[in-house]
Amino acid sequence: MINSLFVINRHGKIIVEKHWRGIISRQIVDVFNDESAKFMKLPPGTLERSDISSNQEAFFTKEDVPPVLESNKYWLLNVLRDDLTWLCPVEKEVDPMLVFEFIHRIIDVVTDYLGDVSEASIRENFVTVYQLLEEMMDYGYPLTTEPNALKEIIMPPTIINKVMTTVNAAAGVTPKFPQNMSNIPWRKAGVKYTQNEIYFDIVEEIDATVEANGNVVSCEAHGTVVANSRLSGMPDLSLSFINPRLIDDESFHPCVRIRKWESDRLLSFVPPDGHFKLMSYRVALSPYQAMPLQIKPQILPTKNGGKFDITVHPRSTDGKPIEAIVLSIPMSKSTTSVNATCNVGNYMYDPITKTVKWEISKLQQRERAPMLSGTFSSSDAQPDMGLTVDVDFKISMYSVSGIKVDSLRLFHEGYKPYKGVRSMTKAGKFHVRT
Repeated sequence: MINSLFVINRHGKIIVEKHWRGIISRQIVDVFNDESAKFMKLPPGTLERSDISSNQEAFFTKEDVPPVLESNKYWLLNVLRDDLTWLCPVEKEVDPMLVFEFIHRIIDVVTDYLGDVSEASIRENFVTVYQLLEEMMDYGYPLTTEPNALKEIIMPPTIINKVMTTVNAAAGVTPKFPQNMSNIPWRKAGVKYTQNEIYFDIVEEIDATVEANGNVVSCEAHGTVVANSRLSGMPDLSLSFINPRLIDDESFHPCVRIRKWESDRLLSFVPPDGHFKLMSYRVALSPYQAMPLQIKPQILPTKNGGKFDITVHPRSTDGKPIEAIVLSIPMSKSTTSVNATCNVGNYMYDPITKTVKWEISKLQQRERAPMLSGTFSSSDAQPDMGLTVDVDFKISMYSVSGIKVDSLRLFHEGYKPYKGVRSMTKAGKFHVRT
């Protein structure tokens, strides 16, 4: 059971407050802020101060705050997403994983409605957000959490819908009750399309840590299969993969029949209407698989500064170009200036965050290797050289794990749908040590 939810901005101020079972005092947010300050190494009350400069704000983050904090009466379960903290104070006998799953589901639904979740978007669409919280939980228990079902009750916030919502709220009119109810909670009955089609996007993110000499410390891919279903009636689908045994730690949309997957490694499901995340998974990668790019950093310290050279070599990606390559090189905090040149792309040095950002638009396997060379000055005689290069990139129509859709079969309907599948690989937490 979940009592309350508080959405808190980066300064520790409440922007959304919702109670389902009784009312928890807002002082619990002050307790959470004080406990958070301990892990952020800030004095109590720092988050509420209004005299913090913009430069100082860049260093006030909550990333190091544990997801579960303890107070005298409650467990303070919190999720940080895009500078907003979603806080649920719960009694100590509540299953925390249920609470975390529900918080993430709320954020995903709000993102689906608003496009992005920020303090500004929530304030602008406060009525819609509050209505979603009303419908998604009933007296502390999750109720309606499917975006497709919610959109039958609560209209997305277009300009016309905002006007209608405001007028109805002033007149005391309740949201409309969903029509065309079915026995399947995630799909309404009577869906009809002139063209029946379904699309799948397989997106894989590479998490890897690589030593300066090229040795891979750890590497794995985290994938998601996102679908967009525009099928009439009540279709029953069976989806099979190439190399499904590679998939591990999978989680599914409620529409998937788990036993069928466990026995035959087939995804058997009746899809919701519209966009939805069908499944997520993890795949262990070999060191060569995890390296579509080989980064070779060299940093030579000198007195009060040093020299650096960073070279990027593309590896085999089945002929697909590597796009949107961005290397972020955090320099020592004692760095005073940076002077560099690059033969491909462009770079920028931020003197506030002490970070060099090098952008390379696109790279083919046989093209010349991009190189960034330069020098830096430091206020310390021996600057810290233990740096880590953060790498970002994406490769369209490429699956790093080798997992691909083999076939899709449809049952209980007489039409033959059009099927489309796209793959994309991109960097997740991809770090190269210097």
